[in-house]
Amino acid sequence: MVGLRAFVSSRVVTPEGIRTAAVLVEGEKIRAVTAPAEIPSDATREDFGDLALLPGLVDSHVHINEPGRTDWEGFRTATEAAAAGGYTILIDMPLNSIPATTNISALEAKRRSAQGQCRVDWAAWGGVVPGNHEDILPLADAGVLGYKCFLVPSGIEEFRMVTEQDLRAALPHVSRSGLPLLVHAELPEFLAGFNMRDDDCSVYSTYLRSRPDEAELAAIEFMLSLCRDYGFRLHIVHLATGLGLGPLESARAEGLPVTVETCPHYLHLEAEQIADRATQYKCAPPIRSHTNRERLWQGMKDGVIEMIVTDHSPCPEVMKQPGENNFRDAWGGISGLSLALPVIWTEAQQRGFGLTDIARWMAERPARLAGCHTRKGRIARNYDADLVVLDPDTQFVVTKDCLYHRHPVSPYLGETLRGAVKRTYLRGQLVFQDGHFRGSPAGREFRQ
Repeated sequence: MVGLRAFVSSRVVTPEGIRTAAVLVEGEKIRAVTAPAEIPSDATREDFGDLALLPGLVDSHVHINEPGRTDWEGFRTATEAAAAGGYTILIDMPLNSIPATTNISALEAKRRSAQGQCRVDWAAWGGVVPGNHEDILPLADAGVLGYKCFLVPSGIEEFRMVTEQDLRAALPHVSRSGLPLLVHAELPEFLAGFNMRDDDCSVYSTYLRSRPDEAELAAIEFMLSLCRDYGFRLHIVHLATGLGLGPLESARAEGLPVTVETCPHYLHLEAEQIADRATQYKCAPPIRSHTNRERLWQGMKDGVIEMIVTDHSPCPEVMKQPGENNFRDAWGGISGLSLALPVIWTEAQQRGFGLTDIARWMAERPARLAGCHTRKGRIARNYDADLVVLDPDTQFVVTKDCLYHRHPVSPYLGETLRGAVKRTYLRGQLVFQDGHFRGSPAGREFRQ
């Protein structure tokens, strides 16, 4: 049995700030965070010098796609990419797998699929779809951490969009559960006014016009009105438009229980730089303008957007490269698990943000959304010993070897990023080190 260990760094990122410290790990838990001079004599010391020690990252928006679409990703490759990127728990979205996680039998099928495959911990979101309102509370009792719904077609036949009537049937049950409802916030009537078949679909601006800012804005305002009516915990996923910041800030001031996330691709990429036929950039909502990107960063600074998650949405390469690489038919999703931390650090440090901001955005706040915040997302006493050793000063060029997910498709290939994950520890166990995975898969489902 491994005894007491002391992880020492001059840059330990704690909730109180960055300091020189020793993180004392006993078994799977953090026993204490102390000064190096106070390390017990019986502890084994691991000194990381000036490398930063962060809490394991928490990704509350991931499409693992297993069971049913394991050829898209799967638990093994998704959790390997996560470990390589500094993530120690993934919360899996209910769609893309077959069956979708909209009832208990589907949840159990997912649990069977995950057994023995996971490099990091995981948990599941349930789904809200037309007609499954009687499954909502049983799913909560069975262990989902919340629910996801779409206001527009999801692209997956097994996971249908909900209407206002569907939501009014489901929301009393969601409210009673006390769990959050995660909403893909676009309204279909704003998408129907533009037909991609009438224009050149190999041009990114064609796709961008097909999903305007107004579709997001109207959906956010619609969901805020329902939040007032039913008092449920509302979470807006992958905010892509800066126009949504005003209503969301006002709702927060009003006291509505609303939280907001965005994603690395919205904070790093910009529409003006996307070339014709570059369908690796396609996602929904779309990547918008440079000016919009800077509005989102202002939203991060103001605290309106509280967290950054990946919306890791992989698929086989052929689905990203249909005939003539057109944006109409290509799958809409970006895979970012292994690169999210350096992508965000590259942007954040240029804007005066620090590693404490990274830990808050990418660990502490997503953990709170998912309800795992008493064990995950912080370097603190009695928390799981989920730790990331980061070299924040190293720059590297993104190659396919950096990706780790099943299909090597990424809009980040060829980019120079800052910040290299050197090691990842899951509950005290080394699972990733300098490009290699260590030990056997030890990840398990998080249960509250």
